[in-house]
Amino acid sequence: MVEQKESRKVYVVNKILSDQGLDLIFRAARTHSHWLDSEVSDVLLEAVYDLAKMAPTSANCSPMRVVFVRSKEAKERLRPALAEGNVEKTMAAPATAIIGSDTRFYQHLPKLFPHADAQSWFAGNEALIEETAFRNGSLGGAYLILAARALGLDCGPMSGFDKAKVDAAFFPGGRVQSNFLCNLGHGDAGKLHQRAPRFDFAEACRIV
Repeated sequence: MVEQKESRKVYVVNKILSDQGLDLIFRAARTHSHWLDSEVSDVLLEAVYDLAKMAPTSANCSPMRVVFVRSKEAKERLRPALAEGNVEKTMAAPATAIIGSDTRFYQHLPKLFPHADAQSWFAGNEALIEETAFRNGSLGGAYLILAARALGLDCGPMSGFDKAKVDAAFFPGGRVQSNFLCNLGHGDAGKLHQRAPRFDFAEACRIV
């Protein structure tokens, strides 16, 4: 632990991830479209979810739902929903995560948030349900990408698909709605383009 005292304030720096870890998850991580012929096991996919489920969500509502598309049969069910530019890379990926949000997440709140009657906050308020499910499901999906990278997988998150077709094929009943797709596997680094630029702090942020 490092402590720095300045004007009676204490700044605590503790448990910082190593540079190697930061490179793995952020600085050296890339979005991949080309994949090596290597399997992604059930055990690894379960481990990815076990990390991603720790994402902070409103009242621990945890609306993210995931279908990991790995079999040839499931890939063929997904194919008709893909935009033309996403077909080849998705068919070649060892696994594709369909990240969705449960629009009836609040029914699980007595289990997930027993500290209060949180279910009553949402019942009958469809606008709040939709907003909460989408925002927190997206947050869970972002954590899934970080979890996959932390466990040595490369990711290819993407839109470019017919949401209605995906939902009909993988989330029948309408309760869960797809948000985005993420190909998973070990990317072919030799086929990456040069990394595109990012905004500097002053271009994107303000401290007020």
